[in-house]
Amino acid sequence: MRNIKLLIEYDGTHYHGWQRQLNAISIQEEIEKAIYKLTKEKVNLTASGRTDVGVHALGQVANFYTESTIPAERVSYALNSLLPDDIIIVESKEVEQDFHARYSAQGKKYRYLIYNRIQPSAFLRNRACHVRGRVELEAMRHASQLLVGTHNFKAFCAAGAVVKSFEREIYDINICKEEGGYMISIDVFGSGFLYNMVRIISGTLIEIGLGKRKETDIIEAIETGERGKAGKTAPAHALYLMEVLYSKQPL
Repeated sequence: MRNIKLLIEYDGTHYHGWQRQLNAISIQEEIEKAIYKLTKEKVNLTASGRTDVGVHALGQVANFYTESTIPAERVSYALNSLLPDDIIIVESKEVEQDFHARYSAQGKKYRYLIYNRIQPSAFLRNRACHVRGRVELEAMRHASQLLVGTHNFKAFCAAGAVVKSFEREIYDINICKEEGGYMISIDVFGSGFLYNMVRIISGTLIEIGLGKRKETDIIEAIETGERGKAGKTAPAHALYLMEVLYSKQPL
């Protein structure tokens, strides 16, 4: 059995998230069906983590085991001929038997996109979160640094999540605006993330940028763990999984 690692890019607009569903189409199911057509093997495709409904990826990583003799680097080409246009295998290669897309990961980078213009964009309606009001970037940047480090992020986790610990480490958060344009990006680098954590962080920072929330709310949220101390959960369609880190160096 060979262990094949896939680097995957996808537009999540028309999918019910990454994970296979009983009554809805998913990214995982589409790729597993393509692998079956290619190899005649039913595989369990393991991803670095799940992405929610509408979330996109430029750097999702997954792996599967196969007895197929197709050269590993050719697997991406073969699968792309069988997949819909909104899912692309960027790269395929053979890796060590003990490589696990989820458990071998050391960190991830997510990007949240904000389109800050009075009117929304016809072209970016499924790509970025439209924010109409004036956003104070420096307020967002200053507040974001309060989240960097190892903290209890219970207040930044959606209700109902079942986890052993709410403690996570954020390596860095970078907030940039394109020169002369309307697009603002929030890049969050971390060891791992709770359910909806990046979207809640983004929603909180947007509210701070709009003057609807103070940066001291972040301190209270971390100290109390109360979900109400953090901002709203920002829409899923503006979130991108950019990269999965497999070394112990920060992103």
